[in-house]
Amino acid sequence: MNETLVCAVGNVATQPVYRELAAGPSARFRLAVTSRYWDREKNTWTDGHTNFFTVWANRQLATNAAASLSVGDPVVVQGRLKVRTESREGQQWTSADIDAVAIGHDLARGTAAFRRAGKPDTAAPAAPRPEPDWETPRESPDTPARQQPEPVTVP
Repeated sequence: MNETLVCAVGNVATQPVYRELAAGPSARFRLAVTSRYWDREKNTWTDGHTNFFTVWANRQLATNAAASLSVGDPVVVQGRLKVRTESREGQQWTSADIDAVAIGHDLARGTAAFRRAGKPDTAAPAAPRPEPDWETPRESPDTPARQQPEPVTVP
């Protein structure tokens, strides 16, 4: 299947909206991606055009995004690009959406403290398993002694 996969680096423009749907959790937010370029005449960095994308996340990604993201956060979003055109009130509207596969904070512009999310409570918790015994068993007097290599002395 042919899909357009994109990786967009930008800032969270709207607070994520979280919904519990029949198909599972869903979240969406707007992502602002602004290009920057070096203006030789002004000898400074200048902001270029800003593109806005609606980012859609589903299932566990939706839950984690809603709990982790705030307006202004620098993020990296990877996913499938969907460009849609529709008519509303006699006007043509075009929107660019990203069905996210992965979302993360942009560590080039700040730090983050990662916490693993708890697994959803779908089944009864498993009984704790005993710690494996990684120790080498001691030789009993009944087992034959292993031949130990001779120590090597370096002159």
